[in-house]
Amino acid sequence: MSARSKARKRAVDLIYAAELRKVPVADLLEESSVEKPLNPYTVTLVEGWSEHSEEIDSLLASFARGWSLDRMPAVDRNVLRIATFELVFSADIPDAVAITEAVKLVGELSTDESPAFVNGVLASVAREGRSKLKQPASPAGADEDPEVSG
Repeated sequence: MSARSKARKRAVDLIYAAELRKVPVADLLEESSVEKPLNPYTVTLVEGWSEHSEEIDSLLASFARGWSLDRMPAVDRNVLRIATFELVFSADIPDAVAITEAVKLVGELSTDESPAFVNGVLASVAREGRSKLKQPASPAGADEDPEVSG
């Protein structure tokens, strides 16, 4: 597993734990970095999601047809949050990479149906999410087909 893949998983773990414990994710980020230094990309992902959480959750709610955020499995919801941050707000990650990593992560951690669900939501985010938030397209991979098999 690559360093960035591990960083994504750790970011999902932190957001999931903060949600479960009902504490600000910044508190867990601080606690975790005291225990063991965090990968800088984990910090980027967690802080990025935290800064844009309302916009990200709004996008996910609009693209997860038939599913509210509260109804989604917690792992799926938090993987979607991290991947949406990468797709919409992180210009250095190609769309296909963000989607593939998210699909792989839910394949390991969640239900059998999760990879297809996450792939579909993120493909929609990649196609339309930036324009909804008026963000510039990612230069790397913006022209690639974001749908990947799960």
